[in-house]
Amino acid sequence: MKNSVNPLEVSRFLQRHEQAAFRKGIKLSIGFDFHEYVAITEATPTKGKTSPVFRPDRSPIKPGEGYWVVGFDKNNEVALVTAARLYNLYEGNLAEHLQSLRFFYADPTKHAHPQDSCICKAPSAGEITGKVAYHGDFWVRKDFRGQGMAAVTTGILLGASLAMWTPDFTCALAARWTVDRRVYDCPHCEPGGSILRLVGEGIEDDDWLFWRTGEEMIEQIDRHNRSA
Repeated sequence: MKNSVNPLEVSRFLQRHEQAAFRKGIKLSIGFDFHEYVAITEATPTKGKTSPVFRPDRSPIKPGEGYWVVGFDKNNEVALVTAARLYNLYEGNLAEHLQSLRFFYADPTKHAHPQDSCICKAPSAGEITGKVAYHGDFWVRKDFRGQGMAAVTTGILLGASLAMWTPDFTCALAARWTVDRRVYDCPHCEPGGSILRLVGEGIEDDDWLFWRTGEEMIEQIDRHNRSA
C-alpha cells in the first residue's frame, strides 16, 4: 500500500459507524476467539451454518489474523453477525486460493469432499495478491433488515481491517441480488467470483466478487470523514 494510514481518521470513521448502529438500536461488540463466534452463531435462530472459512474445526485462524463483530439489540439478543480474516497471498492470488479450496479449508485433502469444487471466473481475482482481508458470514436479523445495516457493518469491517492489517485488498463474495439492490458500497464487483460446491457443508453458490484496494479504503474513509 502506497498511502499511509491516519489512525485518527480511522478512529473517527469507526466511531461514526458505531454510533449509526447504536441509533438503530444495536450495540456492537468485537471478538477474536472463533470458538466463541461459532458458539454464538449456532445459538442464533435463523442464522445459517457458519462458513468453514470462519470455523476453527475446518480453517483455524492464527491470533491477529481474524476478528468478528456481533450486534446486540436492547434485550441483549443477537441482531447481526459478521467476520473477517486475513489471507497472506504473496506467493499466489485469490483465484488460485479459491480454486484450490484452501480459501475454505486449512487442509482440503483432509476436510474437502471428493466432489467439492470452486471455479473462479472473475478477471480481477488473479490480480488480488499480498495481504488480502476477506469479509464474510454477514447476517442481519429480519426485523433490522432494510435499515442500512449492511452499509454500517461494511464500514466497521473496513475501518477495523485497515487499522489492524493495512491490507493490499479487501474482498467479499455475495449473491447477484446484492448487486441488483446495491446492498454493498464497494467500488468493484464482478460475476463468477466463486461458483462453489461444498458437499459436506450443503453449499452451492454462484457469488460475485466484491473488492477494493488498500488505497481505495483510505480514500473512502477520508471522503466519509470530510462529508461528515
